[in-house]
This record gives sequence, C-alpha cells and structure tokens, in this order.
Amino acid sequence: MAGHFTGRCAEPALPARRILLIGGLQTGKSSAGNTILGKQVFPTEKVTSESGAFRVEVFGQMVTVVDTPGLGWSEDGVMDGGQPLESADTWNLSSGVLLCSPGPHVILLVLSVSQPLTENHRKTLETHLEGMGRGVWRYTIVLFTGIDRLGADECLESHIIEGGKPLQRLVERCGNRYHSLDNTQLNERTQVQELLLKMEEVVEQNQGWFLEVDGSWDLLRDYRAKNNLMWNVVVQAERRATESWNLQEGMDVSPPRELRIILLGWKGAGKSMAGNTILGFQGFEVGKQTEVSLRRQSQVSGRRVTLVDTPGWGWWSVKQTPKQAKREAQRAGELLRPGPHALLLVIPIVSTLTSRKRFVLEDHMEKIFGQEWPQYTLVLFTCGDWLRGLGYSIEEHIQRGGKELVRLLETCGNYYHVLDNKSPEGHRQIPELLNKVEEIIAHNTTEPYLYIDRDHNEDSVGMTESPGCATCNLQ
Repeated sequence: MAGHFTGRCAEPALPARRILLIGGLQTGKSSAGNTILGKQVFPTEKVTSESGAFRVEVFGQMVTVVDTPGLGWSEDGVMDGGQPLESADTWNLSSGVLLCSPGPHVILLVLSVSQPLTENHRKTLETHLEGMGRGVWRYTIVLFTGIDRLGADECLESHIIEGGKPLQRLVERCGNRYHSLDNTQLNERTQVQELLLKMEEVVEQNQGWFLEVDGSWDLLRDYRAKNNLMWNVVVQAERRATESWNLQEGMDVSPPRELRIILLGWKGAGKSMAGNTILGFQGFEVGKQTEVSLRRQSQVSGRRVTLVDTPGWGWWSVKQTPKQAKREAQRAGELLRPGPHALLLVIPIVSTLTSRKRFVLEDHMEKIFGQEWPQYTLVLFTCGDWLRGLGYSIEEHIQRGGKELVRLLETCGNYYHVLDNKSPEGHRQIPELLNKVEEIIAHNTTEPYLYIDRDHNEDSVGMTESPGCATCNLQ
C-alpha cells in the first residue's frame, strides 16, 4: 500500500510578511496600506470602522497588510473609562491582530505630519502598543504620512525635531526607526521598496520571529459576552480574509513558510520525542508524562515551525482520559491561532491497532476538533528503528498491521510518515515530513488550516461516550 504523498517537492513559498497599521483618526492608515500594496484595496472616502486585511505580492514578498480603525484621543491620555480591556479602541486593535495571526512581523505606527502630537496623544499610543506585549517596540516603525504637505525647505528630520518632546520620545521608543510615504504617489514604488528594506532589518533583528499577541483572543472572548454581534463580525472578517487571500489575483495556493502543527495520541506514544526530532532540539521534556500543552518554535528546512505537544489520551476508553488532558488538547488549538495546519496523530509502530483503539482515537479527534479532523491529519509512526531492524518497509508494515490500521489511514487520506531516530539518513526525514504537511495544506485549498470553534470545543470537552461504548467488546 503506497502513501498518498507522491515524493515531489513543493515549490518554495515567497517570504511572508504581515504588517499591522496602527494610528489615530485620519492619519492616512488606509491610504498607506494602499500605497504599500500598490492598489486601491482599502476604502479611503470614509472613516475605517472595522479592521480589514489584504494580501498581495510586493517586490518578491507575500505581504499582508491589516488596516485598523483610528484610535481616539482622550484628555487624560488613557482609554475610555480608564478600562483598557473594555474600550472600543482596544477591541478594534485586537481584532486587527486577529487578522494578522499568528502575529505581525512589523507594526507601522502611522502619524500624519499635519497633526501635532501632544503628550496625551503619545501616552495613549504607548498604552495601546504596550498592551500588545513588552517587546512590541522591537517590532514598531513610525510611518509619517502627508509628507507632501511639508514645506519645500523642510525635511522629515527637521519635522521630528520641531515636533517637540512627545514626538521625539515616541520615535526613540521605536528605536529611532521611521519612514515617510507620499500617498498621493501610488505609483512611486521606490518609497515602498525602501520601507520594505527597513522592515527586513526589523525582521532580521528579531531573528525572523513575529510578535505574538496571545491576549487578543482572551480580550475578544471577554468582549463577546457584552456584544455578540461584534464578535461575529470579527470572526466572519477573519474567515473572509483567509478565503480571499487564496483567491486574489487567481494565484495558486502556495505552502506557507510558517507551519502550525499539533502532536496528538496515546500516553507513551512518543509525542515529545517526535516533537524534539522535528524541532531539532530538546524543546519538550522526555521521560515523564506530559501534563499541559506546550508550544515550541524552530526554524526547520526553511520553514518556521510552531509545534504544540499535548498530554496523552487513554488507550481503551474516552472516559479513561482525564478531563484536564481533554482540555489541554483543546487549548493546543488555541495556542496556534487562527488554527493548526496539521494534526500529527502519533502511533508507535510496535503497537497493534485494534478496532477498539481505532474507535477511541477517532472519537477523541472528532470530539476535540470536529468532523473535519481527517482532512488535516497525518499519522506519524514512531519507533521506526524497530521496523528497520525487521527489514520491513512501512508499506509492508501497514499491510501486515491489519484492516484497522488500513481503515485509519484511509480516513486520514493515506497521509503518513515514519520517524526513525537512529537512521543514518535521519536528516532527510523531517524535510519529507514537512513536505507532506504542505501537501495537506495545498489539498485543503481555501481552508488551509483547521478553524478552531471554541463553542464546539467547550460543548465537547466533557466527551461523553457514544451509547454502548462503555460496554462494547471491541478488541
């Protein structure tokens, strides 16, 4: 029996860059987004009322720009009502971050040269930005708009000096990184190319990582209880953005350079060791039971891989799996917002898959991830050295493994892979595995990742067994 993977290498993806535009009202954020993308995609004739995203190729990079509603100023320099988590501004900012999932590479803090920056304005901007995380300033560039309104003898540096202490302090907080755009010159691409070069310096200084803003989903969830309509607007906007990104310009879906993966399976299946093999370092502790879901990242074969290890499940019954382990499996999906590209179902080659075990595995998967779980799942066999010692190929093992193993693989679209930590050709295993993950993504076209429905997970976390499961005699 042959695996679904054909052995062909996926075409290398363009470098992906995600940009988040932040600024006050009428600072020219939408126009700046259009200038960067080189086309009129964000409406500029009216005030932006909700976050929007658009992705297009720009100078050899796949650039995603997220536009956000303008931040309102307040006299005391804090957000409305003095409650940051309840302000509309913070809501709008978090919904923008959501469209930048898993996080922005660069934040462009947009200021108009025609709007003086007061101390209260500076404090408000800093409060919003620092709410995204302590390291936010390492990712931020000040972007000046309205540059065409400067006097003939006035340069940007003199504007910063004459802008006073608040402006100078804000630029300093951003590491003295700044740029200007003339939004009246949409076809002047040199200014955009220079901006992208400055952005690449930021990415390089941060060793290629993006800003993770985990609190955004918590904020949106809290806000949801007060305004369910706005929650639906944001979730629908994210879905529309994801779908439109894959359809824009008639482009083929290319594999992302960032892969989000969850390791799942029984207790003792070797998930943590498999995760370390994939990452190329000891990111997960081996030798004791995993109790909580843990996320680790690494640069692997030209991809940025984010991997989540999860607690193991019971072998014989869904009821045997502690509720905490089920909740942690649910949380694994939330650690990979907006959702995982692939679920690696880890099975030791040395184990025999009975009908009972297969039923329990599939029951876990469906109750945690919903009915769409098979199209995102790859079966990852561990203990490949045992198989090699017997002189069997993986296909021969599958044939000898019986109909239950065949059924499981067929359910998962015949996507599978073997890890052999002792193989002399072990260095080839991980690139081949990631190629298979990218083939799964390409196969899922307009839904390249598994959308995490929190309501489904919360309703299913109890995982009551199907009628008759507790007493059935499947072995």
